[in-house]
Amino acid sequence: MAEDDIILSELDDEELVLQMHDDLYDGLKEEIEEGVNILIARGWTPYDVLTKALVAGMTIVGADFRDGILFVPEVLLAANAMKGGMAILKPLLAETGAPRMGKMVIGTVKGDIHDIGKNLVSMMMEGAGFEVVDLGINNPVENYIEAAQREEADIIGMSALLTTTMPYMKVVIDALVEQGLRDKYMILVGGAPLNEEFGRAIGADAYCRDAAVAVQTAKDMIARKHNQM
Repeated sequence: MAEDDIILSELDDEELVLQMHDDLYDGLKEEIEEGVNILIARGWTPYDVLTKALVAGMTIVGADFRDGILFVPEVLLAANAMKGGMAILKPLLAETGAPRMGKMVIGTVKGDIHDIGKNLVSMMMEGAGFEVVDLGINNPVENYIEAAQREEADIIGMSALLTTTMPYMKVVIDALVEQGLRDKYMILVGGAPLNEEFGRAIGADAYCRDAAVAVQTAKDMIARKHNQM
């Protein structure tokens, strides 16, 4: 057992960051919290801890999830460990006015109570440095529009797992169009019964087949938006 006992505080910065990537991968929440605290105590900026230790670690998790090496339970564990680290960093990031990737409002549409896929997207998006406001399940049009405006969101994410609730996504997009708000937001849709064709047909910006794709799509869109400014 002795050789397994790694004392995080004895590692140098580089070793510690690599160890944190491993600990995230293994879903070790307490170790991640400890690692975050050690780096902050060593004078790291909260933004560097976020990007170099947590986001970089979750990027590895995301890639292995995409490639079928990791599965949903492991990714949820990794995301939960990430959340532990984020809880420490959030107030510090707010104080330092760190650059933000972007903000997403996400929820499962009205009539649908499935949330595992949505939760995974939320966690992976947070893991990539986005701010995420999760509206939960069974959301009518008003919830999306109110939250997007209140939170000054960049992205609206909608999820559906039933063929019967899929059409409601178009109801939300049509309402945004009617209210002259459609162009303010990037709209990502996802869920098992959807496909790219459906995403195009209802006027979404993109259909994301899984959480890894959602993160990549969001990153690309935000980058394009910044380049246009």
